[in-house]
Amino acid sequence: MKFTLSWLKDHLDTSANVDEITETLTDLGLEVESVSDPAARLRDFTIGKVISAEKHPDADKLRVCRVATDAGETQIICGAPNAREGITVVIAKPGVYVPGIDTTIGVGKIRGIESHGMMCSEREMELSEEHDGIIELPSGEVGERFTDWLAENDPAKVDPVIEIAITPNRPDALGVRGIARDLAARGLGTLKPAATADIEGQFTCPVGIVIDEDTAEGGCHVFAGRLIRGVQNRPSPAWLQDRLRAIGLRPISALVDITNFFTYDRNRPLHVFDADKVAGDLRVHRTRGGETLTGLDEKDYTFGPGQVVISDDTGIESIGGIMGGLATGCTEETVNVFLEAAVWDHVQIATTGRALKINSDARYRNERGIDPAFNHEALDLATQMILDLCGGAPSNRVVAGKVPDTARAYRLDPARVRSLVGMDIPESDQRQTLTALGFRLEGSMAHVPSWRPDIMGEADLVEEVARIASLTRLEGRPMARVQPGVPKPILSPMQKRAQIARRGAAALGYNECVTYSFIDREAAALFGGGGDATRLANPISSEMSHLRPALLPGLLQAAARNQARGIMDIALFEVGHAFHGGEPEEQSLLVSGILVGQTSPKDVHGSARAADLYDAKADAEAILTGMGAPAKVQILRGAGDWWHPGRHGMICLGPRKVLGVFGELHPRVLRALDVKGPVMAYTLYPAEIPLPRRASASRGALGISDLQAVERDFAFVVDSGVEALTLVNAAAGADKQLIEDVRIFDEFIGGNLGEGKKSLAMTVRLQPRDKTLKEADIEAVSAKIIDKVQKATGGTLRG
Repeated sequence: MKFTLSWLKDHLDTSANVDEITETLTDLGLEVESVSDPAARLRDFTIGKVISAEKHPDADKLRVCRVATDAGETQIICGAPNAREGITVVIAKPGVYVPGIDTTIGVGKIRGIESHGMMCSEREMELSEEHDGIIELPSGEVGERFTDWLAENDPAKVDPVIEIAITPNRPDALGVRGIARDLAARGLGTLKPAATADIEGQFTCPVGIVIDEDTAEGGCHVFAGRLIRGVQNRPSPAWLQDRLRAIGLRPISALVDITNFFTYDRNRPLHVFDADKVAGDLRVHRTRGGETLTGLDEKDYTFGPGQVVISDDTGIESIGGIMGGLATGCTEETVNVFLEAAVWDHVQIATTGRALKINSDARYRNERGIDPAFNHEALDLATQMILDLCGGAPSNRVVAGKVPDTARAYRLDPARVRSLVGMDIPESDQRQTLTALGFRLEGSMAHVPSWRPDIMGEADLVEEVARIASLTRLEGRPMARVQPGVPKPILSPMQKRAQIARRGAAALGYNECVTYSFIDREAAALFGGGGDATRLANPISSEMSHLRPALLPGLLQAAARNQARGIMDIALFEVGHAFHGGEPEEQSLLVSGILVGQTSPKDVHGSARAADLYDAKADAEAILTGMGAPAKVQILRGAGDWWHPGRHGMICLGPRKVLGVFGELHPRVLRALDVKGPVMAYTLYPAEIPLPRRASASRGALGISDLQAVERDFAFVVDSGVEALTLVNAAAGADKQLIEDVRIFDEFIGGNLGEGKKSLAMTVRLQPRDKTLKEADIEAVSAKIIDKVQKATGGTLRG
């Protein structure tokens, strides 16, 4: 946001200088990005007078001038066509820096004749683009500082320009009056009364306006306008052109310049149509899709469905709140104009502007928020300026829709300033601050002004009071004494588990990744997502169109990027949320990791090997154990189709309680994501881990037995299609109290077993708790194991 000092003083009665104003603005939260002060830049230029100008003996276009300066008479070589005797000029003496040519003047020889300085043009001093000749001043004393002459005769040329950064929550500061209001509230001056206008229509407006029913909600709240007949669209007066040029805008014509003035002066975008080019009435509606318009920037735009536009009887004439159309734009021949002021839905403005790739001042302000209550007043003020500068006769005002109600109030609690920001500010000062900012106070309730959409609660009132008082007044103070004892835990169980998972995976040698929650539809579809429920309505790009259904796509894409750079041994993990719907509750915390390549670097002794699914299983179990998962789990099949069908397992507490999945990812997924495999991975579900029945700050006693454990081996002949897990579960269920562990250690196929048969050998570990096992006890448990396995598998004990 740019503005000049004189423009600010139109709204603020102050004697503060530029340094005081810029320091205060930054302290108020309106950070000053730059200050351009022509007076400081041109302070070394002085006024001189040409005493004589003779042709250079060796150059037809050069003049050897004798010039009177404050240091006496000097000689200057000049090539300007208007260099002649008797004119008053601007002198840059040796040692003076000339900004327009980025040069420091020195004493030099031009075609053999010395030159002691330079007579300057306006472009060389960055006063304008004029460079056809040197400056000729109508008056001025020899030796007088040029900036002093400008301040008296052309003050706009030395008017400082201030540029500030505006945060998205402060749209009121996108107008000069909003900035002046903040400075006045700080006490740096007095806010001048706002200009008013009371326009009485001289005839009925022949142009009707209407807002379609489906557009009034979430499109255009109110659309107001009037016809002005008999205008003369002449160039703007010098003061208006100077202000627009100072902030980087090119003056075009009075009508266009007036709308640009209100855009910056009061944060109020307006638009003028050439009424003679408008056919019939104006209609605000949504596009069907496929329509086109040539904008004022002479670019062609094609609309998608649902975008808000303004049309007449012949078609679309303007993009609502963003840009007008070239066909109905004002020119020097414009005689009758229709002036429009509207309040648009800021979300609609943002989505349409982004889709059409238009960045205009109108879009910038409308999507951040304008003052809706100022709509009709802005129309009258702009009408009055058009009448003053261009003449004409106004019609009555026509209005479609209604101004949105922004009325709201919050309780002002003076004590909250102390509790929230630690500042002691008297209640009277707090109330005075809010009143100066435009709030209306009734008892303890503060009614928010319509130009402050960012004020949404009591804490925002405190922020305004503290901001105006200056946060630099904050003083460091010791914290209040807390109650004795151990404070209650702050982290939730899921936060603790996420923390444990991060530390556990990092300790196992994984590198943590933080990937985007948005991925492309194709990648999401590989992992069971990509549906409409998780599709973003307004994605940043086509590669971020859907919420991720799993963490693995982001990890695999990171692996692919590393492989493209020659890094082939990869261990990555991520802790984050995945989404199976678009609602807040349709998300879950996951822990995922991948292993690619070798388990260790190449070694002369041959110890390196490719990572396998057992590495993933071991890491997954270690992380689960750290998060508090039970030691006894089941390994089942049946995970998603992105896992290899025969090389994965689900870590379960029963068939429906899945704690995690580990294994090798399907080659089809790797090809789609351009990852060189195989890739071992795991995904864990912290929320599925049962919470401890009793919460305790201390760890429970270690449960070990001092009695000797006993191991027995069994071998069963079963059908080749029987899974080893079936045997393990059956054996473990024979005596859950006594049997501590069951594991398969051998598989044999062929020999004299017969076709379709195999032998599975397993070790069962018995751990007594209360007494040493006798042979009879062991035999009894062994009989139960054999019986259970035979019933579960139909197999027989191998002799």
